[in-house]
Amino acid sequence: MLFLSGRRIVSSKIHSPFLSVISACILGFSTTLMAQGKKEDYQRAEIVKQTMDNKVYNAPSTVQWIDQEHKFWYANPTPSGKKFMLVDVVGKSKSTAFDHEKLAVALAEASKSKVKPDSLPFTAIRFTDKGQVIEFEYLDENWKCNLASYKVEKTAKRPDFRRGRYWGDGTGEENRTPVTSPDGKWIAFVKSYNVYVQKADKSEPESALSFDGSEGENYSAALIWSPDSKKLATFKIRPNKPHLIYFVESTPADQFQPKLHSRNYLKPGDALPQKEAHLFVIDSRKHVAVKTSMGHQYATTNPKWWNDSRGFSFEYNERGHQAYKVIEVNGENGEARDLIAESSKTFIDYSGKKYRYDVNDGKEIIWASERDGWNHLYLYDGLTGKVKNQITKGKWVIRKVVKVDEKARTIIFEGSGKEKGQDPYLIQYYRVGFDGNGLTALTTENGTHSATFSSDYQYFVDTYSRIDLPPVTNLKSAVDGKIIQEIEKADISALTKIGWKAPEVFVSKARDNETDIYGIIVRPINYNPKKKYPVIELIYAGPHSSHAPKVFNSDFRYRFLHELAELGFVVVQLDGMGTSNRSKAFHDVCWQNIKDAGFPDRIKWIKAAAAKYPYIDASRVGIFGNSAGGQNSAAALLLHPDFYKVAVSSSGCHDNRMDKIWWNEQWMGYPIGEHYAASSNSTHAAKLKGKLLLILGEMDDNVDPASTMQFMDALIKANKPFDFLMVPGMGHSMGGDYGEHKRRDFFVKHLLGVEPPAWEGMN
Repeated sequence: MLFLSGRRIVSSKIHSPFLSVISACILGFSTTLMAQGKKEDYQRAEIVKQTMDNKVYNAPSTVQWIDQEHKFWYANPTPSGKKFMLVDVVGKSKSTAFDHEKLAVALAEASKSKVKPDSLPFTAIRFTDKGQVIEFEYLDENWKCNLASYKVEKTAKRPDFRRGRYWGDGTGEENRTPVTSPDGKWIAFVKSYNVYVQKADKSEPESALSFDGSEGENYSAALIWSPDSKKLATFKIRPNKPHLIYFVESTPADQFQPKLHSRNYLKPGDALPQKEAHLFVIDSRKHVAVKTSMGHQYATTNPKWWNDSRGFSFEYNERGHQAYKVIEVNGENGEARDLIAESSKTFIDYSGKKYRYDVNDGKEIIWASERDGWNHLYLYDGLTGKVKNQITKGKWVIRKVVKVDEKARTIIFEGSGKEKGQDPYLIQYYRVGFDGNGLTALTTENGTHSATFSSDYQYFVDTYSRIDLPPVTNLKSAVDGKIIQEIEKADISALTKIGWKAPEVFVSKARDNETDIYGIIVRPINYNPKKKYPVIELIYAGPHSSHAPKVFNSDFRYRFLHELAELGFVVVQLDGMGTSNRSKAFHDVCWQNIKDAGFPDRIKWIKAAAAKYPYIDASRVGIFGNSAGGQNSAAALLLHPDFYKVAVSSSGCHDNRMDKIWWNEQWMGYPIGEHYAASSNSTHAAKLKGKLLLILGEMDDNVDPASTMQFMDALIKANKPFDFLMVPGMGHSMGGDYGEHKRRDFFVKHLLGVEPPAWEGMN
């Protein structure tokens, strides 16, 4: 029986007559092509979704090495169900990690619940007791199974150190727990806004180290002892005023009447805490207010002492994100110097590209920088603050440092754009020496790689794929990247049987007619090249990353593109200028100009695709997105209405002055100026053309719901028609199942010109 729950047609059991009809349509057995946007298209979309979700086999979802052993396990989806596999590298064996049937029986008896061996109700395991016991979580409890007896029992639940934080929360200054010195002889604490110490055995009375703390300028509770227990480092803080935003939860689960909620949520331009470093010498009670080169601060990191206690360092991010420093403080006299100083005329991408590793107690420092126009690694002399050498260089980028081996003086890292002839966003793994020599590719296959290394970094499990290449998993040497053992190769026969085809990677030139822009084209299964198909673009132009899928069947968004295409559209996604993971110049396009969103590149890309494929109708283009993509999709109808005709915008940040401080000041800068208003959708509301649907969750604490409401107010004042869906109780989202169905219907009606099928008719 099929039933529709908002978006999804959920099937516990699909009757064969229905499946035959769908299969006939999908496989092309029907001599007449179905009309677009009809009930059958919605149902076929669900069949595609279910197949992509559940019938891609031998593509491990989790790989984990066993501590201190050359063995690893992985969870493998197979036609006969999920199997946990164990690989012994030395023994060159691969087998099931345990008897799934016995464990299912034992767990069912212990938990008094139904457990199936082909779908065990956990995704991760942990081997203990030299591999004789596995632990896992089920029903919010911890369990263990003895693999000799298959006795299953509960274990003590390990504490969960995660805690919720909202944008703009403080840093835990309310925590006044005393901090014990490394030698155990002293405790330090903040009392009445000042720093105190006392002998741990309470043999002497507490003693104040500072006397100038007050409610308006208090000392931080983050008191950092030097390793020799002779000194303390901390900050004196001039706090800021909280910025509360409010939410009315209309339909709470625990009461009939609405609830009022609030969050501390700092926005661009709000005051931020300002900190001053202080040094305390315990024996002499010496107190030094450290004088540094810091100006208006966005943030500082907590002090970090060198192991020999010669001093401490901390990082300083200047307000506006155009200067970033590592500041070192002498542990004896409190004198400060700039150890590393980065500057930019636009922005320093501290949230996505900053990397620091202290070698040999800070005698050397590995540092990431875009100073030559590409994100690369540099080796600093930590004593002089001078660059010893650039470690990596070229027109490609470092994506992530995986391992620094101080003894071998080598670095394993992720990079992209180095392999010629490959999509520059694909991730590969490399090893290089501190001196920049010996650069070795550990992976080269044409795909995005995800590596999981053994604890000694001798081996790694490498899974690679592309959107048009199913995953391949191999065991490799971490020395030279050679394949030691083939582990799995994905089986997508269930997808090909229903006529599914992988998206096409399409490349065209950017606005400068030189830079390549990469994106994907998704077509419906039953597409006919003699017909015309409207285009729908999924947009997310957030500058903090790149967003077009690069991995096969990677996440819900990728599958969602295929579902939407089945309704009778060509669906596309791409990364225009202003997004990350390319050159610094490519990224800088977003600077103080979020409204650009790469639209000149996007429009040119879609037109190039339509020129190559006549069945793509570039006169009927829709667009949708969430969060930053919600801002982008609405802006398409305001700023580029001659090209984009229909937009669905959910959880939109429609004015960067209304959104969280860190994200918006990172790209739009500080102080707040006219450029903020210029990028605001509310500013341009009177320019709206086309059909617009706004979706909003009333409890969105990621993007202030008032951002959408203010945009709506501007549209109303400009007498502009639009549609709106408020989802009660929902947070930051695309509208859930209900919102997704409304989005599909909106495109079907306004791009295809077809009245969407009745929801009840989908049963």
